[in-house]
Amino acid sequence: MGKSEYSVTNTAPQTKPQPSLDSLVNLVDADMKRVNQVIIDNMHSEVALIPQLASHLVAAGGKRMRPMLTLASARLCGYGDGPDAVDLAACVEFIHTATLLHDDVVDESQLRRGQASANALFGNEASVLVGDFLFARAFVVMVKTGSLRVLDILAQASAVIAEGEVLQLATANDMGTSEEAYLEVISAKTAALFGAASQIGAVIAKRSAEEEEALRLYGIYLGTAFQLIDDVLDYSAHQATLGKTVGDDFRDGKVTLPVIISFAKGDDDEKAFWRRCMEDQNFEDGDLDRAQTLIRKHDALTASMDRARDYGQMAIDTLTRFDDGPIKDSMIEAVEFCISRPY
Repeated sequence: MGKSEYSVTNTAPQTKPQPSLDSLVNLVDADMKRVNQVIIDNMHSEVALIPQLASHLVAAGGKRMRPMLTLASARLCGYGDGPDAVDLAACVEFIHTATLLHDDVVDESQLRRGQASANALFGNEASVLVGDFLFARAFVVMVKTGSLRVLDILAQASAVIAEGEVLQLATANDMGTSEEAYLEVISAKTAALFGAASQIGAVIAKRSAEEEEALRLYGIYLGTAFQLIDDVLDYSAHQATLGKTVGDDFRDGKVTLPVIISFAKGDDDEKAFWRRCMEDQNFEDGDLDRAQTLIRKHDALTASMDRARDYGQMAIDTLTRFDDGPIKDSMIEAVEFCISRPY
């Protein structure tokens, strides 16, 4: 039978699907259910406010990227079905959640993931102390694995995160902050935990030092790209997309890369504007709009996105030493997802 006269060849260009975390989520879904159970089991306390506040955070959701990276890295390295990957993924999430609690107190944030922050609901004192409780729980679970190497990596990462938060306080409200100083802050406060979460997957799988380092760098580069995009979104996203109030960084005087680039390219009047807002914290009606206008004028969002893409490519390049397969593909797509978030 001949070809139908109604048959046509579709010559339209095929558009690449938007990157997502779906493949990574699906591949580690069963283990993430076990991670969630470990989290719930270890939030128990006779002090009622502790599980109440912790449950608020768990219910708020989030991407849970850091524990997923631990599970994915372990699987990429051939780790089997032992409990260590699940327990350590839960530890990573405890550490991350504790830092969020402390961050929101320092930043006086009212929103977290689109919902009222814990400190807005329960107060600063409770948030700080429950954050301390979660840090302690992380180390209780960590010790169960019996790996001093893992304990060292996550303890060091926790210390670096705290250093990053203090460093951010030192650079806040300072328009003399360089791009190098800014990158040092985000390397510590965000990328360090991404790096540790990925590295420990190789540790429990007993892989080589070179593979450990490759996965550590994967996490570091991914975490840096992730934070760069977050800082872009603060000046460009809608509140529903961002999950916090747009312009929070601006009002807090956080000198992020879009501001650094815009300030460097600005004239004297623009530099005076940035100093009044960021250093003096002297705001007037319409200042956020003007800040966004100046950032667009100097293509600071585009330049920041380009930096994020560079780090994303470096993250992808670290995976070349590992065998191809669904896990590796999903980890590559996780990078692409992070740098393609809408702005």
